[in-house]
Amino acid sequence: MGTRDQITARLFGDERPPPGLTLLSAAIAATLAIPVVWLVFEAITVEPSRAQELLFSRGTVEVVINSLLLMAGVTGGSILLGVPLAYLIVRTDLPFRRFWAIAVSLPLVIPSYVGAFAFVSAFGPRGEFHDVLAPLGVDRLPDVYGLPGAVFVITLYTYPYVFLTTRAALRSFDTTLIEAARTLNHGRIAAFRRVTLPVIRPAVAAGALLTALYAVSDFGTPAIMRLPVFTRQIYVEYNAFGRDYAALLSLQLLAVVLLVLALEWLVRTDRTAAGDDAGQTDERVRLGRWRWVAMLVPATVVGFALAVPLWILSLWLVRAEAGRRPSMAFEWVQVLNSVSVAAAAAVVAALAAIPIAYFAATSESPLSTLFERVTYVGFAVPGIVLALALVSFGTGYLPWIYQTLPLLVFAYVVRFLPQAVGSSRASILGVDPRLVEASRALGESSLGSFRRVTFPLTRSGIVAGAALVFLTTMKELPVTLVLRPSGFETIVTQIWRAQATALYQYAVVPTLLLLVISGLSMVVILAGESAEGGGL
Repeated sequence: MGTRDQITARLFGDERPPPGLTLLSAAIAATLAIPVVWLVFEAITVEPSRAQELLFSRGTVEVVINSLLLMAGVTGGSILLGVPLAYLIVRTDLPFRRFWAIAVSLPLVIPSYVGAFAFVSAFGPRGEFHDVLAPLGVDRLPDVYGLPGAVFVITLYTYPYVFLTTRAALRSFDTTLIEAARTLNHGRIAAFRRVTLPVIRPAVAAGALLTALYAVSDFGTPAIMRLPVFTRQIYVEYNAFGRDYAALLSLQLLAVVLLVLALEWLVRTDRTAAGDDAGQTDERVRLGRWRWVAMLVPATVVGFALAVPLWILSLWLVRAEAGRRPSMAFEWVQVLNSVSVAAAAAVVAALAAIPIAYFAATSESPLSTLFERVTYVGFAVPGIVLALALVSFGTGYLPWIYQTLPLLVFAYVVRFLPQAVGSSRASILGVDPRLVEASRALGESSLGSFRRVTFPLTRSGIVAGAALVFLTTMKELPVTLVLRPSGFETIVTQIWRAQATALYQYAVVPTLLLLVISGLSMVVILAGESAEGGGL
């Protein structure tokens, strides 16, 4: 075998994919990497003395510490909420388990910044709870602003990531292992620690990774809670024309993200198999007389995460003063704008995901792995950083595309494409390869085989991935604020304007519409999950 053949074999594996598929996947991956590469280029061009002065200033140190503490607090809090809730719902005889499984997942629909201004309105210095407690002699409530408030709010709306991944692992867990441990005189706690926890640890780590990335990339909640973190400071510097400082902060934030990814990889190195259905039993942990008391755990979490925002929104709706600020009035075009750009992003992401997902699912070559991993770069990069990179690139090289809808949609696709890739890849892996081989034996080309066999069987997974992209795009705040065309108002920009001016009544209708639309997307996603997994 010649040198060229050896290199080709290493890159593509034993079976060479169609050249068109490889080139298309490479083109998509390269396009996705442009914003991050450009950001790094912008940061390293800053004068060294200026860079040193900015990076080691007191303000920068405060931003770094706050960001790390926020990320650690949210990640730890999400694990402490998500894992026990998943265990209660999957492994015990908790009443109404199916209802609670849906209810504790719903906070994922609510953007954290909506929860933030709802909690500020409820528990702030002059909030609704203060008015309720004032006649009882309570003059002041604990301060909701700062690091503790930000950790609490973001945790409430990110713990479902840990809950969902842990729940999935527990549903496929080989429960006969627990019975074996019990026969060896291990108590329930010891059995959980020695048997269950090592098996579900990779799933917990996967959910914790998502919460950590969300916490470090969240912009709205820290801004509302007045907490100086990377995202808030980058936005401030960008608006103050401090491009060099914003670029350096963005590079620091990227370094933090890479550190998080490395730590997650180390944590989940133990890839213990979870077993299969043959190892499943119907036996659940009996709570006895504590069955009904245990419902207080999910009820309390759901009450804070869902009931408080809905209560505050209903109060604002009742107390709204019509015509107080006509310029702030809600317009239905904002819904049309939000839905149209989110739908466009979902369609483009689904189409871009198909070749990469198919390549990754049908080939174990280094190239397929590389192309798939590149798609995750955008998701790992915080929205404000991605937006800044596209602003710098657009104004520098493509001024005609700056502040246009195509650039905005492109940013959404770069940001959320991994969601579509993951769902599509999982569906493609579920296709029986013998069906594909049979179609090829009947004379179908690779493209024809995909169109006639693979695509019809994976359509539900592709739709679910598109629905997830639509859901997250509807909620995305920093990318929308920075990259939207002038005068292009969406639901999230309306909510942000109302929050910034403290005219919260103008945020009620768009917030409720956002929750309804996002909830419908969640229904599509959960329906797909139920169809594939069946049962609780």
